[in-house]
Amino acid sequence: MSDDLKRIISETGAAFRADASAAQAVFSSSSQLQEGLRSQVSIRQHGLVVDEPPALGGTDAGPNPVELILAALGTCQEITYRAFAAALGIPLAGVSVKLDGDIDLRGFFAVDDSIRPGYQKITGTVTLVSDAPVEKLEMLKEAVDGHCPVLDMLRNPTPVALSARFQQPAGTAA
Repeated sequence: MSDDLKRIISETGAAFRADASAAQAVFSSSSQLQEGLRSQVSIRQHGLVVDEPPALGGTDAGPNPVELILAALGTCQEITYRAFAAALGIPLAGVSVKLDGDIDLRGFFAVDDSIRPGYQKITGTVTLVSDAPVEKLEMLKEAVDGHCPVLDMLRNPTPVALSARFQQPAGTAA
């Protein structure tokens, strides 16, 4: 696996160095609110249910959006560790991530407009299983933290443009 991954990373990196336009990608998702606070999400050929826990008005049919941010960060870290360990020839028998996001729900519920509705902070631990020297693992951590896309998006503002389209329910006069 790691030899195949190392080859893929090497070949892909070479292709991107030769043609920067080949590195441009667009990822997409679509979602639709179903019943209550439950949404059905489509990402490529995958489906995902997103919902809130009962304490926040949902039916707990799936993780909520802020939990998905934690999952996105954790899994992106794991993937990036695996990829960079393979590319750098650092043995990595396992990687796992445990994250906690502190949020003050008064921001979401508009109780206090001075409180932002998102996470106030995210903390966590990455556990690496490896027989590599600590210095190599610290170098790996630095490379991962410098190149993990989700960590970058959380640490740096990403321009977001959302438009709204308004339509009448079917069978209703405009």
